[in-house]
Amino acid sequence: MISRDEALRIVKEHVKDEKLIKHMLAVEAIMRGLAKELGENEEIWGLTGLLHDIDFELTKEDFSRHGLLAESIIGDKVPPEVIKAIKSHNKLTGVEPTSKLDKALIAADAISGLLIACALVMPSKKLSEVKVKTVKKKFKAKDFARGADRNRILYCEQIGIEKERFFEIALNSLKKVAKILEL
Repeated sequence: MISRDEALRIVKEHVKDEKLIKHMLAVEAIMRGLAKELGENEEIWGLTGLLHDIDFELTKEDFSRHGLLAESIIGDKVPPEVIKAIKSHNKLTGVEPTSKLDKALIAADAISGLLIACALVMPSKKLSEVKVKTVKKKFKAKDFARGADRNRILYCEQIGIEKERFFEIALNSLKKVAKILEL
């Protein structure tokens, strides 16, 4: 299995959009927080989050390939469960999310957008200002951060984490990397 440093090097080789890299770092942080909460392997879960959009820029023209092309980029460098989770996070691949890892990635990917949107509406535009109460309120506001699919966020419940606890874990995880995210 590749190291985190090697994974980040591969990300930077294949992803040019800085915002997308920051999104991948955010999802990595949330996945590590979830792994810790659930007693799972933090390295595997973190790598899954970090690498989940490795092929995003390459598949913009044919989004049904997003997640599938990732396998040719990272293939045997990661355990098979990482590849499956990456494939299953895009509904269009036809790969069904069945494991905790698969479902956690879907939830983490979706909540990252909501949390970043919450930070960006704060006066300081910083994650440090965001509270779980704010996230709960913004989650209910369907016109806020429309791209943050609430049904996908609720995959957290399928891995045994209640919504409010998931908000807390995800928010605290992002706060740990706020400097890197410039939030």
